[in-house]
Amino acid sequence: MGMTMTQKILAAHAGLPSVTAGQLIRAKVDLVLGNDITAPVAIKEFEKAGIESVFDREKIVLVMDHFTPNKDIKAAEQCKVVRGFAKKHAITNFFDVGKVGVEHALLPELGLVKPGDLVIGADSHTCTYGALAAFSTGVGSTDMAAGMATGTCWLKVPTAIRFILTGKLKPWVSGKDVILHIIGKIGVDGALYQSMEFTGEGLKSMTMEDRLCMANMAIEAGAKNGVFEYDEQTAAYAAGHGCKDWTVYKADADADYTATYEIDLSAIHPTVSLPHLPDNAKPVSELGEIKIDQVVIGSCTNGRMEDLRAAAKLFEGRQVHEGVRCIVIPATQKIMLQAMEEGLVKIFIDAGCAVSTPTCGPCLGGHMGILASGERAVATTNRNFVGRMGHTESEVYLSSPAVAAASAIAGRLVSPETVLGGNA
Repeated sequence: MGMTMTQKILAAHAGLPSVTAGQLIRAKVDLVLGNDITAPVAIKEFEKAGIESVFDREKIVLVMDHFTPNKDIKAAEQCKVVRGFAKKHAITNFFDVGKVGVEHALLPELGLVKPGDLVIGADSHTCTYGALAAFSTGVGSTDMAAGMATGTCWLKVPTAIRFILTGKLKPWVSGKDVILHIIGKIGVDGALYQSMEFTGEGLKSMTMEDRLCMANMAIEAGAKNGVFEYDEQTAAYAAGHGCKDWTVYKADADADYTATYEIDLSAIHPTVSLPHLPDNAKPVSELGEIKIDQVVIGSCTNGRMEDLRAAAKLFEGRQVHEGVRCIVIPATQKIMLQAMEEGLVKIFIDAGCAVSTPTCGPCLGGHMGILASGERAVATTNRNFVGRMGHTESEVYLSSPAVAAASAIAGRLVSPETVLGGNA
């Protein structure tokens, strides 16, 4: 029996000719990632074990993105721990206020992940890098500590589900709509500890931003990882971001999949996930009158240039609805600067939006946009669990940047076409 793409990457990093689903392996890692919430726990375990040095100071990435700029004393103390560790071990890739970005947008931007890599991170959305034809997955802080010390990790080889993408995306439909549609189809545990592998002719109509968004949300279907088949777009992105000497892995023709789904991209419409699970997905056109209080455009899922451009097209010449707060968060400093140079920041501010420094703050209910009891938010984030963005009696509706911007303008959940009218 042949191997899936994920299994081939794992076999190579374990130094084995082949692996099978369910097999326990010890694999070499190309990168270990932590942030200001998870890294302090890993550092504590690292030091408690008496370890004196990291396996490779250039292959550890520490990103202060969740509660920075520090929201309170506890957040400041956590960052202080990471800053001290980074200095002590001369960590090359340490990113703090002023140079920071939302981690899963920052690493691809800097070319720190290349096709064929194996990446672990103490953050569940580390699966983002599967968009680059790499294996990446979230781990606990203790596993992160072991990874920093040894450069290896223990993994159980996952089974896989294949998604064959056909057709072409309609205007105002993006990767966010596709992944919400898929999660709605298979459920939040539909890919539990499996690899979600994306292939098919439909990939040609999907940008790298679409793929990064979709791989990011594989965990919302319970997946171990999400991974996209390597193609010309993958190669161009990797080369354009300074990657060198990567390895391409492709699934065998006789690879075993627990299920295969064919997804016609042309049949997908602007989609949202209603409270309180990502699989509660419905086309916007099927919703009734849902008034909102807040909109957040950003996060590791949807804070890239393509996302901001889509939102700006809707905001240009229009205003955020009275009574709605709209927060726009470019995912990295580079994206912020480019958005300024393209005039997008002016469009956002003229429309009545608040524009923030890069942060994960509102996504996890940390800061920069906490919801009160009874409030509703449309967010381009990746989770809408009870209390995710604040009060347990608040509600979060997940959407694409286009739907979020349109809803901010209308004051209720609507599709972009509703705002654009005959200009769609």
